[in-house]
Amino acid sequence: MPLPCPRLHRLFAALALALSLTGCSGGLSERTREMRTALDAGDPRRALTHLNRELGVKSDAQQPRRLVGEQALLLLDRATLQQSVVQLANSKRDYESADKAIDALDLSHGASDDVGRWVFSDSAGRYVAPPHEKLLVNVLNLVNYLETDDLSGARIEARRMSVMARYLKERDPRERKPSAALGLGSLLAGFTYEKSGNDEEAHRYYKDANATDWRAQSIDSTDDDTSSELLVVVGWGRVPHRIAEHLPFGLALTRASPFLAAGDRDEASRLAAQGLVTWVSFPTLAPEAPLDEMPTVLVDGRTVPFDATLDVAAEVRAEWRRIEGDVMAAAVTRTVARILVGKAIEGVASTSDKKEVKAVGFLLSLFAQAALSAADVPDTRSWETLPARVGVARARVAPGDHRVLMRARGSERVGDVRAKPAGWRAVSLFALH
Repeated sequence: MPLPCPRLHRLFAALALALSLTGCSGGLSERTREMRTALDAGDPRRALTHLNRELGVKSDAQQPRRLVGEQALLLLDRATLQQSVVQLANSKRDYESADKAIDALDLSHGASDDVGRWVFSDSAGRYVAPPHEKLLVNVLNLVNYLETDDLSGARIEARRMSVMARYLKERDPRERKPSAALGLGSLLAGFTYEKSGNDEEAHRYYKDANATDWRAQSIDSTDDDTSSELLVVVGWGRVPHRIAEHLPFGLALTRASPFLAAGDRDEASRLAAQGLVTWVSFPTLAPEAPLDEMPTVLVDGRTVPFDATLDVAAEVRAEWRRIEGDVMAAAVTRTVARILVGKAIEGVASTSDKKEVKAVGFLLSLFAQAALSAADVPDTRSWETLPARVGVARARVAPGDHRVLMRARGSERVGDVRAKPAGWRAVSLFALH
């Protein structure tokens, strides 16, 4: 039976289409819940199996046919997991494929994404990786290349990091303070060029890292001309991921009020004063796991302290503080828009003398608000397997065989390393729980 009012019929169809296009999923954090549960239990193998299923592939080595939407971030999560289980060749491919896909998403960002964000949901727009994520893709992959003795590949990642750093500086008109991830990356890039025999480039990177005199400490009596060096990189814990939060309209308005435009704030306050009972959905950061105990690095039973440590979780929190106000303002604005759409539909129906038109108008008003609420999925996209901390240690040893033991959060990795005269080796541990 057709609706009694053609205008209402057309609006009903448009709202149904909007709902079908935006979807009603629980966001990326719901898709990765099983992965996080496995990692919390110290089972990265099970976490990898879950990600393979989400990516639609049958093995750790297989790449998805298409990297669209959230798939690029899932592949980035898998890259770090592969690194943690020392599947370095797979990890390299995952980092490089995800890096290209996320860059493509960022560069294709346009006006339609902003419309989707303000009308339907923050997750309706393309994913734009924050600065620390963009830089750490290259930094962590650089570690992969160093551990596999591939200085050429490490130099490529160092140059990609430098290009990205320049792009981020040029893109941000507010000239925000550079991400601390760039400092750690510059330290590793300096080591890369030093071992490549390019002292001038190494010095430039060390200067960028404020470490112009970074030298390996000697842990035994050895001749400097023939001694070898060990580079140890340890990542532990995971950064806080984004989760969906739901607040009563009044409380959400109180928190978002400083970030709302005057007109939006007045409209929202007017609706709140009417005793409006509804909820506002938006993302927030999950609580962090405590990281009280520092990892240990032993070379032949002797402790090697970290020369530098990056607090990646602090970078995540700082970035969230920067955007949180805008995210909350957008969520409140969308809630107000849903209410006004409902009232507008009721207004159209109320002009008719027919009771059935008014009844259908009331039902369509409810449907419009419900449809737009269902479409408002909080944007919980982020790189969830990033280690919360990354530490770097450097030690000078005599040529020969050495045992390196790394421990972090109950995980350990033991490696027997053969050091060549005047050579170098790199080893890593990533304990993502």
